Amino acid sequence: MPDRDRDEQGRARNARPRDALGRPLPHGAVGEDRAPEGVVRAPEVALAEAQALLDAGRPFHAHEVLEDAWKSAPEDERELWRGLAQLAVGLTHAARGNDRGATTLLERGASAIGPYADRRPHGVDVAGLAGWAHTLAAAPATGRDPVRSAPRLRG
Repeated sequence: MPDRDRDEQGRARNARPRDALGRPLPHGAVGEDRAPEGVVRAPEVALAEAQALLDAGRPFHAHEVLEDAWKSAPEDERELWRGLAQLAVGLTHAARGNDRGATTLLERGASAIGPYADRRPHGVDVAGLAGWAHTLAAAPATGRDPVRSAPRLRG
């Protein structure tokens, strides 16, 4: 069995190229540019980058940006960022046709961001996002392309 891809700290990393929905492609294939991992971004930058990726039909890659924000967020905002990352993964599952995974992650993400509705940190449209997530979770496979209806993170 060949050596696994590893980063500088020895953690496993999959260097295979990925498509727009984050699915691995064969080695040597041309894939989508990936968001660099472990980047600390200001909240406004993270939201803008994630929104651009969502708008481009790349929710898996948006999730990576939001996950970095979650890992570097102050304690009182961690659940917000974790929930936003889960919403992006839920959208990824919906786009891949994994209705069960989509429903689970969309509902989990909506629950995580819900307590922030009154505060709207960084202008995040918590109520709008939660409503969008519940609607998509209720009917993820209705024949429409869920990525085309990606939400606006800020309202």
